[in-house]
Amino acid sequence: MRNFIQFNSPDGGFLQSEYWRKFQESVGRETYNISASDGSEGLIAFANIVEHKLPIVGKYFYIPRGPVFEAKSEKRKAKNYSEKFKTFFPDLLDLSKKNNIGWVRIDPASEDILQAVKENLPGSLKMKKSAVDMQPREILVLDISKSKDELLRQMKQKTRYNIRLAEKKNVEVFTSRDKKYIDGFCQLVKITAERDKITPHPENYYRRMFEIIPSDILKLYIAEYEGKIIAANLVLFFGKTATYMHGASDNDHRNVMAPYLLQWRQILDANKDGCARYDFGGVKTHSTKHITRNNSWSGITKFKTGFAPETKPIEFPGSYDIILNPVKYNLYRAIQKAKKIIL
Repeated sequence: MRNFIQFNSPDGGFLQSEYWRKFQESVGRETYNISASDGSEGLIAFANIVEHKLPIVGKYFYIPRGPVFEAKSEKRKAKNYSEKFKTFFPDLLDLSKKNNIGWVRIDPASEDILQAVKENLPGSLKMKKSAVDMQPREILVLDISKSKDELLRQMKQKTRYNIRLAEKKNVEVFTSRDKKYIDGFCQLVKITAERDKITPHPENYYRRMFEIIPSDILKLYIAEYEGKIIAANLVLFFGKTATYMHGASDNDHRNVMAPYLLQWRQILDANKDGCARYDFGGVKTHSTKHITRNNSWSGITKFKTGFAPETKPIEFPGSYDIILNPVKYNLYRAIQKAKKIIL
């Protein structure tokens, strides 16, 4: 199962892993699991499903970065995505009806999969683009199966300079899940959210992650300067992919460029651990040509692409909703629209 998810997921598949499913259960959500096989050839589709509950409109299913379908393969003469979806969907529909689900939100891995879903839904069902994308539409994934010198050479000159500056300033980088450092990370999250005017996850969300996800999978990287924690990152090590999940930094000592050294150390550690890819997470390269100071993605995109300026981001179609109960779904969309107007 784990190998199937990792092999057929452009982002490495952690959001479809049992680790993520157990974490979702730990924060109070019901989860489900369905799969489809093709005789002796094994799995052709898989989904871990998270149930979300909303006021007024009730429940919906969310399949983060899924369903996962077996990639097309000439060697195995795999069925096309349409046939795989038709094999998989009846079980998903039955599960949804049993749980009184209003709609199913999916994250197709490609336009081909999205088209297969659109073309093979039963005639009574409709699908619409979600009001919000649950995951980034673009992610930057770096090939780290290279030498240290090669990885440095492909960076922007300014990125290399900032890494060396942090080293020269004696910024210390290490991993730890001791309470002191978890507390420090949670405090930095609050500082970062206030500075960047973003809404973070509740503190308990991060603390539950440390409790549920094993230490060899979820690692907390710390950057200290003159004995003070000034930056920290959460990084997932899952199969051949390491994923930068969350980061935070202090308002003080930003001139020592600790976040650059943190990322570099994480890349090197991932390489040593046998990972072939390092996922920087979400970027927005399509908007960088017309960036303004108010573009919340501009700074983070510039930071991440500095490590791999020639790497083309992986693009996803975004989140889509398979509508099972039109009344509930239309009410949900009306409420979402009203919230935007009010805000």
